[in-house]
Amino acid sequence: MTMTTMVKTIAKETTVSSKALMTGLDCTAKLVPSDKKGIRFHVGDKVVEAHVDNVVSTEHCTVIGNQEVKVMLIEHFMAACAICHIEAIDVYLSHFEMPILGGGSAEWVEIFKQTGNTSSESYVLTEPVTYINGKTHLVVLPSDEFKVTYSVNFNHPELNHRWVSLDKENMQEVIEARTFGYLKELEMLQAAGYARGVSIENTVGLTDDGYTTELKSKFEPAKHKILDLIGDFYLTGFNPLDLKAEVIVKEAGHAVHVKVAKILKDKIKREN
Repeated sequence: MTMTTMVKTIAKETTVSSKALMTGLDCTAKLVPSDKKGIRFHVGDKVVEAHVDNVVSTEHCTVIGNQEVKVMLIEHFMAACAICHIEAIDVYLSHFEMPILGGGSAEWVEIFKQTGNTSSESYVLTEPVTYINGKTHLVVLPSDEFKVTYSVNFNHPELNHRWVSLDKENMQEVIEARTFGYLKELEMLQAAGYARGVSIENTVGLTDDGYTTELKSKFEPAKHKILDLIGDFYLTGFNPLDLKAEVIVKEAGHAVHVKVAKILKDKIKREN
């Protein structure tokens, strides 16, 4: 008799709508349960699977695609899938960008909480992974549990050479940490066709000496970098939160996350 393993999916079909951060267009995502492992994004009759080999751009956000379709800004959704251990879902989009919602993963996590899923898998590294390029470092080392320490160095009094960590006590702060950017660069980005859906609700603007909105937690923008890392690392096909590894990052971003994820996917195995 052949034993089948049930994949972890959402409890029921759900539709979510909000602005898209980059295009500023109204966007709808229909989330559909699946019994086929994988996170797939559909635009019209075209489909692309969330996998590191399908990343086509990391400029401003993580974009996956193929010869037929691309989907922008998937990292916050992917992070929520990792946090809630969602491993099978079909996402039907009204256009090629995910809704931004609140700018982090909190709303997605709230939707996924209906499933009550917990992880039963555990993964280990076959060997350490190291990426160093000038001031940028990303190191993944074997450990007893998943840990992240992330260093940012922005031209801002609170975010200059700032280190933040992920632990069980501050997981919610990471989940709700919003995307961010320099306020002085917003007009230039919008003229180039980016950040047209930015609002005070979904984005933390960095001013010369403060922020455009009250922070949800201390050093919120730095914690958002950890959220991005979780989402990008889930593109390996392995849930990073189930990986027994310590991740140390210094001044990186989506491009480096994805480069390391491409190496990492071949260095992970199920724990015996």
